[in-house]
Amino acid sequence: MSSSSSPARFRLAPHELWRGIRTTARSEVLGGALLLAATVAALILANSPAAPWYESVRDVRFGIPELHLDLSVGAWAADGLLAVFFFVVGLELKEEFVAGRLRDPRRAAVPIAAAVGGVVIPALVFLAINATAGPDVLRGWAIPTATDIAFAVAVLAVVGRFLPPALRVFLLTLAIIDDLIAITIIATFYTETIQVPWLILALLPLAGFALAVQNGVRSWWLLLPLAVAVWVCVHASGVHATVAGVLLGFLVPVHATPRARVRTGTDADGAPVYDGLAAHFADRWGVVATLLAVPVFAFFAAGVDIGGVDGLVSALTDPITVGIVAGLVIGKPAGILLTTFALSRVPALRLDETLRWPDVIGMSLLAGIGFTVSLLVGELAYGSSSVADDHVKIGVLLGSLLAAVLGGTVLGLRSRRARRTASGSSRDRRDLSMP
Repeated sequence: MSSSSSPARFRLAPHELWRGIRTTARSEVLGGALLLAATVAALILANSPAAPWYESVRDVRFGIPELHLDLSVGAWAADGLLAVFFFVVGLELKEEFVAGRLRDPRRAAVPIAAAVGGVVIPALVFLAINATAGPDVLRGWAIPTATDIAFAVAVLAVVGRFLPPALRVFLLTLAIIDDLIAITIIATFYTETIQVPWLILALLPLAGFALAVQNGVRSWWLLLPLAVAVWVCVHASGVHATVAGVLLGFLVPVHATPRARVRTGTDADGAPVYDGLAAHFADRWGVVATLLAVPVFAFFAAGVDIGGVDGLVSALTDPITVGIVAGLVIGKPAGILLTTFALSRVPALRLDETLRWPDVIGMSLLAGIGFTVSLLVGELAYGSSSVADDHVKIGVLLGSLLAAVLGGTVLGLRSRRARRTASGSSRDRRDLSMP
């Protein structure tokens, strides 16, 4: 073989390179790593001599005031880029309800109920700790109720390689329902005034988007302006703009139809195989959410000036911070475990036979990682850059770190034990097969 032909062996076609990038971007570990890197970078900058630069970038305002869009960079990240993340969440939610794990009520009942318990109990824990505070403080009751899918699943992927696949299914189902509840809470409890004319106006581009995707239109130059128009109208109405992303995601068809379908390959007989637009859009926009939307939001949302030892002590003695940490580390797993245990006593709703209670305990601790949505709710409850919001960030970061360490430790030990058991079984089979 000539030397001139050697490089050609390793040259990737553009579509193959892009496929590899998409596959890597969809990696659960990469998503969690980017979130962690953005968070650490924000904390370092906010507590270093570069803090004025970081704050000036975050607080720069630009936009169109006539459309209520004169926002800071941080607000654009929270309201704009995060809408892309919620669009992907909406796509995944619809896929699960139409064709996935949530289609069978009996199969989904336990993780759905566990998600509800994992929202109610941490909220009650926060309210109990802040019972003597005023109504302004109690507005943060929903902060410790959310589970961050990217972080939680990334930790499980790292430490739980030898655990039953059903555990990941349970966590994903729980987190998806958790997101749906969080979206409902944001739209219901953190919308102060609603401008009805703007909501009515949003129906026009929303209908156009629905008509286009139902007819299989995938052209970005048509769908993107319609989606932006929906986002602008929802934002101007007073409803949090991320809700627009969910609404758009719910409109995309899941099942392949003669009009709305994407060819994904061929079967064994050479016949074409088609997929629905929901999976196609989730594949494309999931990359944007993983590589751009969520890390950028985390970078501008997690940068809190701790204020040295005195500032940290002040935050850790604030009932807001204590309520968030207790809600995430104690309330979240308690709500999940109590609800799961109660429903597992019902014969028709028993847990998957491959799961053991130590696995569920570790998973419920991991569900206390509340990052993206928790930070967003904190800003909505107390206002960006306020003292209370700074304490929210410290509480969310500390609570999420503790949940990750506790859950990761339990599941890591369980995975190590499962690996030893599997290795022992393999050796026994080899010994029996020897003459």
